[in-house]
Amino acid sequence: MLCIYQPADLTEGELLRHILMERRIHCHLSGQYLQGAVGELPAHGLLGLWVPAEDADLARELISSWQQAEPVIPQSDDPERQSEHEPLA
Repeated sequence: MLCIYQPADLTEGELLRHILMERRIHCHLSGQYLQGAVGELPAHGLLGLWVPAEDADLARELISSWQQAEPVIPQSDDPERQSEHEPLA
C-alpha cells in the first residue's frame, strides 16, 4: 500500500476515504486515533490515506478532482422555494 495523500484534518480524511470507497478503492486512513495526542505529537502530518499500489493513480485523480470541484448553489426567484433562513429580496 502507498500513502497517496495527507489530509489536513480528520474530517477531510474521512470524506476522501468515503469517496475512494464509493469507487471500490480499498483505503485506509492512518493516524485517525492520534489526533487526541496533539501536544505530545506534531500537530501536522499525522494523517495519511493509504491505497493499494495498483489503485494509487486513480485515487490521486479522484482526490484532485474533488479538490478542484466548485460547489453548486441553486438559484431560485420563487420566494416560496427559498429557505426560511434566506432573506427575502
